[in-house]
Amino acid sequence: MIDQNDAPFFEALRAYAAGDGTPFSTPGHKRGVGASQGMRDLLADALGCDVPHGGGVDTTHLSFGLLRRAEDLAATAYGGDAARFLVNGSTTGNLAMLMSVANDGDTVLVTRMLHKSLMTGLIQSGARPIYLTPEINAERNLPIGIAPEQVADALARHADAKAVVLTSPSYVGISSDLAAIAAVCHAANVPLLVDEAWGPHLHFHPALGPSAMQAGADAAVSSTHKMLAALTQGSTLVARRERLDIARMDTLVDMMQTTSPSALIYASLDASRRQMALEGEVLLDRTIQLATELRRRLAALPGLAVIGDDLLAGSVGARLDPTRIMIDVHQLGWTGYEAEEHLRNEHGVYVEMSDLLSVMILVTIGDREESIERAAAGFAAMAAQQQPVRHSAAARSLGELLYGGDAVATPREAFTRPSRVVAVDAAVGKISAEAITPYPPGVPIVAPGERIQAATIEYLRLGVREGMYISGMSDPTCETIRVIA
Repeated sequence: MIDQNDAPFFEALRAYAAGDGTPFSTPGHKRGVGASQGMRDLLADALGCDVPHGGGVDTTHLSFGLLRRAEDLAATAYGGDAARFLVNGSTTGNLAMLMSVANDGDTVLVTRMLHKSLMTGLIQSGARPIYLTPEINAERNLPIGIAPEQVADALARHADAKAVVLTSPSYVGISSDLAAIAAVCHAANVPLLVDEAWGPHLHFHPALGPSAMQAGADAAVSSTHKMLAALTQGSTLVARRERLDIARMDTLVDMMQTTSPSALIYASLDASRRQMALEGEVLLDRTIQLATELRRRLAALPGLAVIGDDLLAGSVGARLDPTRIMIDVHQLGWTGYEAEEHLRNEHGVYVEMSDLLSVMILVTIGDREESIERAAAGFAAMAAQQQPVRHSAAARSLGELLYGGDAVATPREAFTRPSRVVAVDAAVGKISAEAITPYPPGVPIVAPGERIQAATIEYLRLGVREGMYISGMSDPTCETIRVIA
């Protein structure tokens, strides 16, 4: 019988930490004894809990079955048939989901708002992506979501599609109408896979809208560490059996996940699941109230634009997560990079991300009135320092820029073909052999196999000049780009 009060892996680790056993196994610091004094001062009791899954919490033969019991509890809590705890973040789950359904040459329908980990999955699997492009809000130059009608049309045109793979909620916090999309997919007997990295909390409060599994998805991976209380890198993959080969997905997780998993991360996932299953709605009640109050206070400040439900006008079924607050600062004459530095250095407010136009902050179950007050005061001080406006809403990587490049080759073909390095100005019109990914949010503005646009080059020059970090390029300075030879 499933009892959500149980947390078998967490309790086993706590018992290990309280014991006086002498380990003759990894890690080498042996319960902290071999660590430097500085490391012991910083990590304290955590060193005593830093043990392997097998040979520490469990036997080396994993005979206690603690992890599987904890994962079974998570599957029930999240509404699936099976679950896996992930210690490499949601990346492992995204790879396993995609590669469990698609082999070399198979067609998959994939959102063009895909995270770099899904792009990696396309390269490793060899799947041929048919990109689904979200509707764009013209005023903010932000994506809204994938419409069910768009999925239905794509499935009608690509009857050989092995799966539909979406990101929901998006980095901005917008969830597509997954219930309607799931119905469309299942009518075609095609599984719906969801990168739900930014939505681990959605399942536990009705005001946040349905989670992917509640909406009927066949599998979803969520970053428990991002919005809930698991340790960094801790994520959860949940799946249903009807349209998926769970055994194959399990094998892929085992192939891709480290063979030296952290018991600390596993235990934190177990404890977080128990916390949310028992207390989630109460905790999130307070979180939503705090986020609503912060949104109200920030929206009242001159020069700031808080992205809200108005973004969704005319979009049926899409929802915005109120706990994820994106604040455009460009009307103050600031870049998001400058705003992040100011908030961090002058007010001790550390944001989730910054880009040319905005900053993102997350309100979670870890926030209290004091943290909300500190954030509001920091933004108020910044809003009092108006400067000449330098950029428009067009200068955003999440908008139209994503969808202009023609896909000439699959990501795997582009990545594995002979390539050469060209000067950035000479790259226009050529086919990229690499992903070009402003980070955050980690969504490639050029995918391997896409033709490079002049507008992309202009954007990269502007972004790098203002402080943008580019992931995935062989030359992060953007002076050169690797293209298919």
